[in-house]
Amino acid sequence: MNFARLFRLAVAALAVLPCIPAAAALSADDKQCLACHAQEGLKKNLGKGETLSLHVQGDEFATSVHGELGCAACHSDVAPKKHPGSGKKIGSAREYALAKVEVCSQCHEDKAKLLEGSIHATTLRQGNLWAPVCTDCHGSHAVRAKAAQEPMNGISCRKCHDDIFDAYAGSMHGLARGKPGPVRAPICVDCHRAHDVSPASTGTRLRDACLGCHAGAVGAHEKWLPNTKTHLEVVSCPACHAPASQKRVDLRLYDPATKQRMSDQGGQSLDAKALWDLLRGVNREGAPARATLIGRLEVRTGAEAHQLTGKTQAIKDCVTCHKQGADAFQNVTISIIGPDGRPVRYEAKKEVLSNPASVDAVSNFYVIGGTRIKLLDALLALAVLAGISAPIGHLLLRRLLRKKPHERASGGEAPK
Repeated sequence: MNFARLFRLAVAALAVLPCIPAAAALSADDKQCLACHAQEGLKKNLGKGETLSLHVQGDEFATSVHGELGCAACHSDVAPKKHPGSGKKIGSAREYALAKVEVCSQCHEDKAKLLEGSIHATTLRQGNLWAPVCTDCHGSHAVRAKAAQEPMNGISCRKCHDDIFDAYAGSMHGLARGKPGPVRAPICVDCHRAHDVSPASTGTRLRDACLGCHAGAVGAHEKWLPNTKTHLEVVSCPACHAPASQKRVDLRLYDPATKQRMSDQGGQSLDAKALWDLLRGVNREGAPARATLIGRLEVRTGAEAHQLTGKTQAIKDCVTCHKQGADAFQNVTISIIGPDGRPVRYEAKKEVLSNPASVDAVSNFYVIGGTRIKLLDALLALAVLAGISAPIGHLLLRRLLRKKPHERASGGEAPK
């Protein structure tokens, strides 16, 4: 191997290595802090058997994005001349971490605003103190830029979503991400975003994320899939691209005036009558908004939604969903939006799909003879027959009325 080729290979190898920031030149004040806080095992006793670690890895802090800012940037409440002193009262380690979020927002106001509208912040406001905050994802002192896009073994999302992350790791995206070299396979934040994380099964964000990367998907589907636009609207991508997953029909309660999903505090195991009563109650006389149900075919769990396979393994036949007794139509739920923004699903009996109250709910994805709901097949067939018969009958009646009385009596034309 000649020197020029060796040099090119070395440059190419360096290009794919992760960027490692240079260590900041720590100030004398920072070094004074680390003289104590770099000690292994340094901690504060909070009582009741709980401790708060005070240890800081000096070299990690120096190479972090905050290294050049120094300790005082985030710990301005500490007076060096009086420190450590008696120390401040800290109720718990979690309480301390939550309080430090305010410090982060002073410099990262834009990210704080995004976070405020996320499912994480909503869960925190509802009293779940373990909902993730800044330091849970970015760390405390070894803060890195774009921490949410770390290599597979450093993704912070897996701390809370381990079952989903394991499913992702075995998917086509996760396997591609784990390969050496530069890859463009999506990681968590590419689909769910980093700060303004919304409930995955609401809205169209995830579908839009899929089509954002797979720009040619619509055209490719149009070559073989009838009613492509409808399929992409009412069938979730994993329903076909995670072929081993279990499916369900979810009937979503919507306000047709605002086109937004509705929230409700009730909900039971619904049969056909309960569904009828629910719709009648929401659509009561004088109500400001009427409700409708919009059906959607989707997978049953978040983990299954991440078990995506290559396109050659995706479901590509009509029979799987449109056969008599198809699995998806055996599992039916009705969903509303709960107070935290996440969908709340209530199990429903599969017979609700063949009840007159559900006709509108399934009409957006119903194909006569396709979903094998026999009652709806019969009703729609009668409707089609009536639609065809009405104009034909009208024309015959008009022609008959135009004939002279003796022509109608004889059944033919009068003799000249």
